[in-house]
Amino acid sequence: MAAREHPRRREDRSSGMRRAPEAPDGDAITSVVRLAPMRRRHLPAVLRIERQVYPRPWTMSLYLGELALPATRDYLVAKVEGRVMGYGGLMTTLDEGHVTTLAVDPALHGHRLGTRLLLELCRRAVLRGATSLTLEVRASNEVAQALYRTFGFAPVGVRKNYYPEVNEDALVMWASDVHEAPYATRLAGIEAALPTPNVLESR
Repeated sequence: MAAREHPRRREDRSSGMRRAPEAPDGDAITSVVRLAPMRRRHLPAVLRIERQVYPRPWTMSLYLGELALPATRDYLVAKVEGRVMGYGGLMTTLDEGHVTTLAVDPALHGHRLGTRLLLELCRRAVLRGATSLTLEVRASNEVAQALYRTFGFAPVGVRKNYYPEVNEDALVMWASDVHEAPYATRLAGIEAALPTPNVLESR
């Protein structure tokens, strides 16, 4: 996190980047999924999911710190029948977008909420001027890696023992030229494959 040590990223420029954007995905949910900007009122539900999916969950204060940086951050929640069931985050620095976090309630793993969130985050990164996107993912998480490959991410390197809490390496993945027409076409194809379109809320 800017200007202070980030407990999940001490070894890497204190940027606010999440260590484990992981998004199991598979069959589609047919209910209407509403994406909305993450607000303070959403944080109890976000933290509930956080504690279920990450061995070292972020805290309320960390999320509040991220939400206080709207010039470089985009955080979204995915709501199903009014309940927050997933969330994702993006940090943009100059022409690079970092997917900071991506998580889905385990009850809805396999229902493409991760796809919906990542689709909107990629589009917002382009609107912010990003020409490339990057993220880290557990080397063993083949399900998440398959999702990211769908979005054009490709492995470019390994960070050894990046997840010390589980003694695991991180695979660094990048998507290039995300501002070009072919990438927009890729995103349009991903969206067309969803059973229902995303519904975007402004609040």
